[in-house]
Amino acid sequence: MIVVVTGQVGLDKAQFIQQVVEMASTEGHQIISYNVGQMMYSEAPDVAPGRILDLPLSRLNGLRRSVFKDILARKATAPHMIVNTHATFRWRHGLFYAFDYDQMKKLDADLYVSVVDNIERVHWRLTRDEHTDHTLKDLMVWREEEILATELLAQIVRGHGHFYICSRGVDGTAARTLAGLMLHADQKKVYLSFPMSHLTQEGSCQALAEVEAFRREMKRHFICFDPGDVDEKHLCNPALKAAEEGKRVLEFGPSSQKALLETSQLLEIIPDIDGQIYARDFKLIDQSDMIISLVPELDGGRPALASGVERELQHAHEATKEVFVIWRPKVEPSPFVTQTATKVFRSLQEAVDFFLGEGYCPALSAGSLFG
Repeated sequence: MIVVVTGQVGLDKAQFIQQVVEMASTEGHQIISYNVGQMMYSEAPDVAPGRILDLPLSRLNGLRRSVFKDILARKATAPHMIVNTHATFRWRHGLFYAFDYDQMKKLDADLYVSVVDNIERVHWRLTRDEHTDHTLKDLMVWREEEILATELLAQIVRGHGHFYICSRGVDGTAARTLAGLMLHADQKKVYLSFPMSHLTQEGSCQALAEVEAFRREMKRHFICFDPGDVDEKHLCNPALKAAEEGKRVLEFGPSSQKALLETSQLLEIIPDIDGQIYARDFKLIDQSDMIISLVPELDGGRPALASGVERELQHAHEATKEVFVIWRPKVEPSPFVTQTATKVFRSLQEAVDFFLGEGYCPALSAGSLFG
């Protein structure tokens, strides 16, 4: 299988792809990865690290075509191949494309995957690499452009069903998603639906722990698209509070990856955060075979049923996906849940037993990506 992996600068895609390669190796599969950017630097030893985008577009395009010609020559001998590249660039030349259609047509990749990550982590990596001439708004826009351009490329070259959005993640499970797409095409692809900011606001530790257990268990059995892997909503309230208190800079992330974000820039992207969550999560549902939703119980027996979860269930139902709900509250679910659900379970274990018994997922085996 051949996969084109795109994404904005600041993702460390090479590290992410290496995780995919290593996971595949544990199952005895060999994936060869080609980093277009690194190969371009190898062909242009006179260009200083980090400065290749400063070249005239004519030379930049020539280098890319030369590198891609080498990749095409190796296509027949690679058992599985990942081409690590970009769909677009935003630099001093403005916005411009980063691929050539004729070469992409010859490559004829099976999948086109656009990798995304939290904007504060992207900002931290760019700052670490001494790229500071960007704003958070720039990064939000670039991410959307990469997704759109990659999806258009996939539609034009291969048609519907060959494009995926995949999160970068921080714990390795996201890399397992891409490895699963490449090596286990018959495995069910699942969108995980659960309340997020709603539980944080309620302060329910038990419900939060239940959500984490649900996410872990589902990822053991399915190829999962998890909206929690890219969650920027937590940036909004601190930004609003900082503005009230007159703070100019906020810190986010662990001590080893502390991102310093300007309050004014955070305020500017709050509408983008909400809009991209809405659009991206629906795309994740559309690229899945089915949706599995967990509705935990809050104190007093109340269901933790956020409006976003209800909207996701309705969208999946209208897209003719199978809709499964794990309903934990003692009260009965409303018709707005039962009328969209293929089946409702009362516990996580009941759901797992059903999926195993009905052949939705194979039993786990030693060395499996899903083990």
